[in-house]
Amino acid sequence: MKNITFSADEDLIELARLTARTQRESLNDAFRRWLVEYTARVGSAREYDALMKRLQYVKPGRKFSRDEMNER
Repeated sequence: MKNITFSADEDLIELARLTARTQRESLNDAFRRWLVEYTARVGSAREYDALMKRLQYVKPGRKFSRDEMNER
């Protein structure tokens, strides 16, 4: 595991520590969890872009009326 250093306002750091403590985790654990979630969003965006590229050939044809769109 690699160590990294960040800079932030002291009050913000203390608030983050308190928040992590109320969730029974360390600030380090909370940051690791956030980092996983943050990078997963980038992956999801890439997957979405790849899907849209694969579906480029699909043409919707015509516009549907409001009634047609609301049919069940």
